Amino acid sequence: MDSDWAPPASRTTLRERGVAARKRTPRRSLAEQPEAARDPLGILEAQNRARQPDLVPLRVERMSASPFAFYRGTAALMAADLADAPHSGILVASCGDAHVSNFGFYASPQRSLVFDLNDFDEAAWAPWEWDVKRLVASIVIGGHASGRSDAVIDRAALSAVTAYARGIARTTALSPTKRYFAHFDVESTRGLLDKAAQKAIRRAVAQAQRRTGERAVNRLTEADADGRRRFRHQAPTTSPLHEELRDGVHDLVEQYRRTASPDVALLFEHYTVSDVARRVVGVGSVGTHCYLVLFQDGEDGTLLMQPKQASRSVLVEYGGITQPPALQRLIDEHGEGARVVSMQRILQALSDPFLGHLRSPNADYYARQFHDMKGSIEVEDLDDGPFITYAQACAAVVARAHSQSVTASEVAGYLGGGRSVATAILEWARRYAEVSLSDYESFRAAHSWAQAGS
Repeated sequence: MDSDWAPPASRTTLRERGVAARKRTPRRSLAEQPEAARDPLGILEAQNRARQPDLVPLRVERMSASPFAFYRGTAALMAADLADAPHSGILVASCGDAHVSNFGFYASPQRSLVFDLNDFDEAAWAPWEWDVKRLVASIVIGGHASGRSDAVIDRAALSAVTAYARGIARTTALSPTKRYFAHFDVESTRGLLDKAAQKAIRRAVAQAQRRTGERAVNRLTEADADGRRRFRHQAPTTSPLHEELRDGVHDLVEQYRRTASPDVALLFEHYTVSDVARRVVGVGSVGTHCYLVLFQDGEDGTLLMQPKQASRSVLVEYGGITQPPALQRLIDEHGEGARVVSMQRILQALSDPFLGHLRSPNADYYARQFHDMKGSIEVEDLDDGPFITYAQACAAVVARAHSQSVTASEVAGYLGGGRSVATAILEWARRYAEVSLSDYESFRAAHSWAQAGS
């Protein structure tokens, strides 16, 4: 060990590698659109074939609602498009679906509210700019959807990229340990916001504080004569399970307990399963297997968990990014649910302590608490000033998440001040918004039956 010992690469060395990467992939090239032939409807149909057939019409209906709703459900299309475009080659642990509606508030283990990324279904390793492009394109498309001027949208997009660049520069100047503990606490960041942005934050915080597991139990369940709570079924959102799945739920719960931390596994010994139901969530996720599992203790206390199907990340399936050997071994041994859980713990500053994963004969799952003070900001309802502030906040969160990777200092070197990259990514995002709108119109035309029935 002593004869072979060498320190890890310094920040300076890593930054120099990032600067050198500009020769391989000039920053201006990040504006380029792919030249390869595209089959967007084919990709979406392939996804639909892997979904629960009775829920596919609902997925189509939700994605047809608006260009922004369609964009939210098409992470696979963007990954396929980015795979054919120039990229920096600097890989970081990535969210994979970092659009503006996938950020929000949730309760930390200490019960304070934090602001962070909140969707990790597609999380994997990928070029750092793929998350940034996903975010900036959502700013452009979401800005158009809410009727904002091009000047406001451009300012929001440019300021988001420069906020990301500043965030990466600032966090990579810290020690790895300090980066790890950094997080965005709602209370401590209020003073950094203007009055309009603070108003939006207060509204979202009030919403999050109301969305507790106890409130969800009262709204979604009712007690029978013996005091056992059962779900009220409201199809298609909440519906009964097939008997085969109900019979196997205790084995799946035991699997989950083996992947949870020891303190959480012990906590579950206080509870027994009271009821299980199928649950429909999201836009692009509609049709994947998702459930609610209700637990009760001996004093009528409840705990509500949400197992959700974990499929192969679009960054891998459509983006073609080879994953680090350690992550690939984890997937091979424990399934895609283990990938989601591990990546969430890397990318989120303070993750749900109840996170765990499990496998059934037909699918992989991850599990988390349902409605644990989770809330989000409705971007469409923001005035222009708070919209720009919110875009910057999302970008800063992405920078904090990416800074956990050793290659983050390479990203800082590649970016420099961020102005040239911001200009290139804005140009790319404007064009991609047009591509996405064209895909949306083709999608609606191909599924006109869904519009007629809605």
